[in-house]
Order: sequence, then structure tokens, then C-alpha cells
Amino acid sequence: MSCSEEHRHSASNCVTVKMASKTEYFKHNDGTKIQPIGLGTFASLKGDCERAVLHAIDVGYRHIDTAYFYGNEGEVGAAVQKKIAEGVIKREDIFITTKLWCHFHEPERVEHACRKTLQNLGLEYVDLYLIHWPFSYAYHGDNEMIPKDANGEVELVDIDYVDTWRAMEKLVELGLTKSIGVSNFNSEQLTRLLANCKIKPIHNQIEVHPALDQKELIALCKSNDIVVTASCPLGRHNAELRTPTFMYDGKVQAIGNKYNKTIAQVLIRYLIEMGTIPLPKSSNPKRIEENFNVFDFQLDAEDHAILNSYHTGERVAHARQAIKSKYYPFNVYSACF
Repeated sequence: MSCSEEHRHSASNCVTVKMASKTEYFKHNDGTKIQPIGLGTFASLKGDCERAVLHAIDVGYRHIDTAYFYGNEGEVGAAVQKKIAEGVIKREDIFITTKLWCHFHEPERVEHACRKTLQNLGLEYVDLYLIHWPFSYAYHGDNEMIPKDANGEVELVDIDYVDTWRAMEKLVELGLTKSIGVSNFNSEQLTRLLANCKIKPIHNQIEVHPALDQKELIALCKSNDIVVTASCPLGRHNAELRTPTFMYDGKVQAIGNKYNKTIAQVLIRYLIEMGTIPLPKSSNPKRIEENFNVFDFQLDAEDHAILNSYHTGERVAHARQAIKSKYYPFNVYSACF
């Protein structure tokens, strides 16, 4: 799950603090490793995604996040194949995450869905395959991703995500994915899954930004050796309304000025220092570069206090179309705070 990130980039000169290298990867509970930042690709289509991934790889990104639902797996795969052919990377150098969509949750459809994704990507395996949401939709064909009932409402079905997970585990055994994980799972769902799995999830991808800091859920994930990837790291930008507040507040701009960094860079660095892996999305070459250039400074305690103060629990992605599902994830306190 990722979001649009059109945002303000401005900074003034100031001294920076030398920090950890981009090559210091996170190590997962299954021994695999991942770069501490990734390129998000939600809503990036019509060639923009391929161009963004090509440029990101040239810049140094080695972690790309996509999904079947995004409709751009083919563009991601084309870019990766081009950079492999050019000798810029080897397949083992790049970490590709994609996601199982909600209409593929019946256990007998999971392998088919993964193989279809691999066909889209033009790859023999993915590095990480996530359950995109814990709730499920009715299946009326591979391409009907938002099925509607006679009343025009999304057609939900009752499929236990634990059963879906067991089918996901088989994908690891088949070598179709190196690792598996979840996305948008709340604390109760994650705890229940951990009690009923053979293979632990290595990731929980959730929305994280200053307005939704998710500290309790992040702590739960860390205590179970699960990495948190932060989708929507910059919130959803609205220039007319000047929201989210943290993108426009002079206090955040002042932090950026202190380190000669943009507001976006400050926010991405904040999420890294929280122990998450942010997934900023952009198709703008300059912003792709700026979003990656966040490893040469460190926020101080005062900076963190300011950024912490924007927490309201307000989220960007509500998935209200699934609110009637018993597996809807945003009904427990620790899913939001």
C-alpha cells in the first residue's frame, strides 16, 4: 500500500552530520537482507513507473515495491531487466516486493496469483510476497479486482487470512518467492498469524508518517523480529488545503534548514530513525534522488519531539469499502496508534 507524494522540496545551507551508509542493510528473520529505503510505485503508470525504476536503480535504489493491484508490475520488471542487461545490477542485487490482491485469497488461487505476477514481472522469483490486505474480495476473474454486488458495493467474502497464509508458505517451498509477509495487518491480526504459522512474516507494510506514527504496532513488530515498511511516508499532499500540516509547518522547514535538507528528506529520515523502511513514491528524477539522499545527517532529540507532536492518528488509506468485513484492520486501537 502506497500513496501519492507530490510534495515541497526546499532547503538552505547548513552543516550536515555524517551517518550510516546506504549499504547497511536490514537483516530479516529468515536471513535475507534489504536496503533501508525503497521506491514506492503506487499510481505510477503509462511509462512513468518504468522510467522511475530505471532512474532509481541508477541512483542506487536496490529495493522496489509494487503490487498486482497497482497494475505496473510489467513496468517494474521491464526496468529491472534492462538494468540487468546493461550490467548495472545482477538479479540478486535488487529486492523486489509485490503483493497478493484481495480477490486471490482463496488458498487454491494463491499459487496462480503469484505465477501471474512473476509472468508480469518477467522474473523467476520475487524477494518478498505480501498479503496486501487481511480482508478478501469475491473472485470473478483475474482482472476484476474491485468486484461489485447487485447494490454496487464491493463484494466481500469471508476467507480467513490464516488459510491464505498457509498457501503463501507453500510459495516459499516452491521457490516462487524467497520470503513472505503481510501488509495493513493490525496488532491482533499479526499476533494471531504468528500463533498459527510455520513461516514467520518478515515484513508488515503499514502506513506511517508523523500524523500516524504507529509506535505501538511498530514495537510489536520489532519484538517479533518483523520489519516495518512505511507506506505513505509523506502523507497525502494537498497544496490547496496545505495538508498534511507537517509538510507546511515552519518548524519542520526549520529542521530542514538546519541540515540543508528538504522537508521530505527530514520526514524520510525520521521514519528511518524510527526503525522503519520508508517507501517514498515519485516519478520525478530530482525527487527520486533527493528522497534517497537521507543518509548523511541525523535528527536530534528536539527534532524528534517536534515531529512526534504531529501525531493525530489520522490515516490516508482507510479502505472503507471493506469496513463490513470481520477482517477489516482499522477497528483496534493499536492499529491506529
